[in-house]
Amino acid sequence: MKLAIVGASSAVGARATERFHLVDGHEVLALVRAPAGLALPSRFNLETRLADPLDTDAMARAFSGCAAVLHTANGDPAQLERMPAALCLAARAAGVHRLIYLSSALVHGPTPPAGADETSPLAPHQPLELGRARVRAEQKFFAECQRQGLVGFALRPGWIYGPRSPWFGEIAADLIAGRAWLYEGGRNHCNATYVDNVVHAITCCLQAPDNAAGPYLIGDGEPLLWERLYRELAAQLDVPWSTVQQISQLPAFKRSWRDRAGQAAAHPFLQRLLPLVPHRLKRGAKAVIDAGAPRSDSWSLPNGPRPHITQEMALAQQCTWSLSHRRATEQLDYHPIVTYPEGLERSVAWWRFAQGEFSLAA
Repeated sequence: MKLAIVGASSAVGARATERFHLVDGHEVLALVRAPAGLALPSRFNLETRLADPLDTDAMARAFSGCAAVLHTANGDPAQLERMPAALCLAARAAGVHRLIYLSSALVHGPTPPAGADETSPLAPHQPLELGRARVRAEQKFFAECQRQGLVGFALRPGWIYGPRSPWFGEIAADLIAGRAWLYEGGRNHCNATYVDNVVHAITCCLQAPDNAAGPYLIGDGEPLLWERLYRELAAQLDVPWSTVQQISQLPAFKRSWRDRAGQAAAHPFLQRLLPLVPHRLKRGAKAVIDAGAPRSDSWSLPNGPRPHITQEMALAQQCTWSLSHRRATEQLDYHPIVTYPEGLERSVAWWRFAQGEFSLAA
């Protein structure tokens, strides 16, 4: 099977490229947005293309001759919302019938209600801008699939961990730096999915009948609490458990004018105008925005590492519901191929390697 992978340099896209080329024997076409993204897929003897995920014509030319397309490209919220239409139009123009779209469990909100599954209403009014964009993007994907007569699968993994996962890397870095924290002892649920299980779910979608198309939650097959994740990760990183800061009250998060300015600048209309703006004016605007950022007091002595509390993680650690992939098991015959303990061990091995912590065998 010839398979196009849009976003082949992302964590899931890169792993899918490796798996489908080296193990499954598919003919892989790796599409990346910029030349720097070619570094990963160019390690293999496979076809690569430069194509912006918003460029319908470029993708349509690349998709020619493909049996299916996997879309794993990332972007800012505005880009995420525009990508599905470009994807579906390109697929239709190229005669590709089957699309697999990497969505996210975040469409249910960072704190999904008890009983949430694929039949539940999505969360378009959640606090996270990224989550709201994910909802609109997935809705547009299915609407465009229906309009263009395409077979569309949308996968909703939880927090993806494993090689090249920014989410996992940030947690590991916080643990090493003494900035890691847990809310209420980490007693709530962490809906996480190992990257190889996501790729396996993609394989299931490639093999499924057309009438199985639709959204699917994807997980590792066992409930996971934040306390367990942090405790076991700290142990594998040789970080004393006492350095993980215990939090009983979370800060209030309010959007600053700097955040609003960044969101406005990402609007497609303004993006089209930016090339026309003189460089001196853009540099001045950036200086004004940066001047509004809070600055540390250089006259104060540090009191030790402060917990690195982001709004995304603060909401995630309040989740009380473990999402189930029962529908994927019933409809796609999906069964996780990597357990959580094995996935964590592999993730730590990758992280150590990425930090330069490796040795050659004697």
